[in-house]
Amino acid sequence: MPASANATTWIPEAYKTPSFPSLYWLIGPDDLVQPRFLYHVHDIWRFTLFWTIIIFETVHLLAGTYAVVIVWWGGRNRPKEDGKENGEEKRLERCGDGSLKKIKVLWVVPVVYGIVAGVEAVLAGSVVGLILGAVYNAGGFKVSTWIPFVWSLVSVLVLIVSSFSIQGGL
Repeated sequence: MPASANATTWIPEAYKTPSFPSLYWLIGPDDLVQPRFLYHVHDIWRFTLFWTIIIFETVHLLAGTYAVVIVWWGGRNRPKEDGKENGEEKRLERCGDGSLKKIKVLWVVPVVYGIVAGVEAVLAGSVVGLILGAVYNAGGFKVSTWIPFVWSLVSVLVLIVSSFSIQGGL
């Protein structure tokens, strides 16, 4: 594309922004594959933001549900001494006294995870989407509708990997 050319000259005249999600099957006969492309920065940002919100919320709510399950069933049975000398015999006792308290508090965990996921997704999706739009538009490239989806997956994988502390040395 020449430097003096208008940035919109490479966009097809009959272009219409595809509806979300507009993912197409990549493998198969050419007559079945109808690729959809994004050209405008706003559309690239919007698709990336939507995919990032969906994927972040899913991952965070799965983690929150796992945390609730672990807390709910993890502390149900615990060894407790029954007053015998030197703790020779231990028995498993149901701890029913904390169950009502757990119910009152555990519902908060998925809600907090969901709110945190939403904030993270808006920030990550906006930054990644705007960078994608700027880079692809600077080069005059069309963006497949799969690109925002893949970058949203990359964003959540970076979040998961960065959640682990890396310690140690040689």
